[in-house]
Amino acid sequence: MRTQVPTLARSSAAHVLVAFAAMGGWAVFANRMHAMPAPLLAGLVQGAISGTITYFLKRTVEALSARFEGMGRLLLPPAIAFATSLAVLVTLHTLSGTPEILRTIALPLAISTGYAALYSHALWRRERT
Repeated sequence: MRTQVPTLARSSAAHVLVAFAAMGGWAVFANRMHAMPAPLLAGLVQGAISGTITYFLKRTVEALSARFEGMGRLLLPPAIAFATSLAVLVTLHTLSGTPEILRTIALPLAISTGYAALYSHALWRRERT
């Protein structure tokens, strides 16, 4: 059993599935006061977006970090990730008719931006040493 945990931790598929389930579940919860199928559709949309963002976020922060120097290397990758994620989340939830867009995207956006900021900081520190 011990060897399975590190293998799962490195698995992109496991990360995508966890993001889909966790953030899709959050979207269902955030829209629970609305009639079905709105909460389920919001959950599917958010799950798909979160899974996709999770898959690409690490590589995107690395690529952006390599394009900038100094403090730009620290600050711009998470800012760009935030702006891009916000635009995608709002657009897709608007198109799909999600009733509670702000409540639906608040948690996933905070988590993805937090991850981007922490990872960007780690890359920036590694470059400085």
